[in-house]
Amino acid sequence: MSKKSLSLVVVGHVDHGKSTVIGRLLHDTHSLPQGTIDKVKKIAKETGKPFEYAYLLDAFEEEQQQGITIDTTQIQFQTDNREYVIIDAPGHVEFLKNMISGAANAEAAFLIVDVKKGVEEQTKRHAYMLKLLGIKKVYAIFNKMDLVDYEQARFEAVKADLIDFLTPLNLTVLDFVPVSAFFGENILEQTGIMPWYQGLTLIALLDSIDNDTSLSEQALRFPIQDVYKFDDRRIIAGRIESGILRKGDEIQIFPDGRKTVVESFTTWHETGEKTVAYPGESIGITVRDEFFNNRGEVITHAVTPPLVSNAFLANLFWMGKTPLVKGKRYKIKLATQEVYATVATIEKVLDASTLSQFEDAQVVNINDVAEVVFNLEKTIVFDSFKDFDVTGRFVVIDGFDVSGGGTIAEKREIAEASLTGVHFATDTKVVGVHAFDAYNIALGGNITRQASNQLYHIGDAVAISSETYQYPETFDIAVVSERLVIQIRHGQFAALTALDDYIEENKTQSDYTVVNSDGFAIKLAQASDLTDFITDYQYLDGKNKATFYNKWLQFDTYRKLPFSDNYDMI
Repeated sequence: MSKKSLSLVVVGHVDHGKSTVIGRLLHDTHSLPQGTIDKVKKIAKETGKPFEYAYLLDAFEEEQQQGITIDTTQIQFQTDNREYVIIDAPGHVEFLKNMISGAANAEAAFLIVDVKKGVEEQTKRHAYMLKLLGIKKVYAIFNKMDLVDYEQARFEAVKADLIDFLTPLNLTVLDFVPVSAFFGENILEQTGIMPWYQGLTLIALLDSIDNDTSLSEQALRFPIQDVYKFDDRRIIAGRIESGILRKGDEIQIFPDGRKTVVESFTTWHETGEKTVAYPGESIGITVRDEFFNNRGEVITHAVTPPLVSNAFLANLFWMGKTPLVKGKRYKIKLATQEVYATVATIEKVLDASTLSQFEDAQVVNINDVAEVVFNLEKTIVFDSFKDFDVTGRFVVIDGFDVSGGGTIAEKREIAEASLTGVHFATDTKVVGVHAFDAYNIALGGNITRQASNQLYHIGDAVAISSETYQYPETFDIAVVSERLVIQIRHGQFAALTALDDYIEENKTQSDYTVVNSDGFAIKLAQASDLTDFITDYQYLDGKNKATFYNKWLQFDTYRKLPFSDNYDMI
């Protein structure tokens, strides 16, 4: 075989003949196990139904009785050219959730359209989801040509309707193929019944599709699944999603960005020393430096860092029993990371069947697509979906249910999603702080805090003074929870540095001008004090917070509490 295996998802409106197309492919390529057709014919006879090629896929009796495909089914078959994995995704509206999970790993897609019925609601929804999933190799298969007497005019009319719908989505169909799956027309060969069509048969089209770039050729993405302690070794375990990892490689572990070197690969059995690992391998490694690693962190090579932020803009497809609500808290699962997030804004909602748009919405209803900004309760690691699909795709959990799935926007849009509060952004990281919030004391005695929205990039002038704070022109903000330091130099945002690197670079300094993320001065008399501060912070809990704050922090060094005209009930 001249090419590697191709993964293909097949989607389409219910009853447009999707399963029949796949069944016919299997039949005409002699890919079915011996006796399968006889078995299916027997079942069809017992249920009083005529034989259908679709029944070759509907393996469960319940599915055959209902006449619809319920589950996402993966079917392997091959031609003389290569092997294929076909993902048969359900077409019925109730089973869209299965389709999302099935289509996620496809390299190409067949969009099946009943040429007699034309472009219907689910055709449009599925086309939009292919766009959402980032599948660029989309082919329209116009089925049931026998029902329109193989007329070119009808084929061209439906083709024009589909193009009109897809053009605003920037989704391009690479080819349009007329077939009659029931009669096998234009599946394996052409019989001349459609002399006006001079294109490829379905099998020939499949064999012509090029594979995507090999995962081995992409940048390293190694999400940490767990960390195990054996003897004096800490073994980092996980699955390599892309890229190649070798013994001796310099790596970075995000979100902190700590650098270290791969010292060894570990195996359960002694089979010789392993020195390299490839995409799809579940491995364990040891590293040179003793870091406290956690599940959810992502290992990359130093030259290809991911994005790090506590907010992102996403394209979301909602499938929940109840609507997605602005301001509500949900759980996000991305690779091996789990984090709670609040829906900060719903930028717009799109009805995927009509492309009607609603801006500044408060809810996203079932089967709607939306652009949503999530504010996360901690910093996570991700990529733009167009760059890396595994770390650019996520699901949303509402209660105990998987209720939505989405993809993360392009890099230039992500930082703009973080405008709830003051944030500092580089090309790869975005971190938010409260150091520039306005504190006031109401006449009744209560203290209030109000956040302002601002996004700073490297080189931007920072508002270092206001009615409620006055910082020096050169100082640093230690965001210990994210293990980052924001460096302000001469009133400008100069750098965003890993906390460990910052300590190493400044260990000979006699004094520091450092505040915490709230803008409280950290009491540092000598270089070692910052390390002690961080150590105490790591063991901070609800019982010793006051002791910690009194020992290390000073509110009024750079901040003050002006009175406001608000009155509190006292």
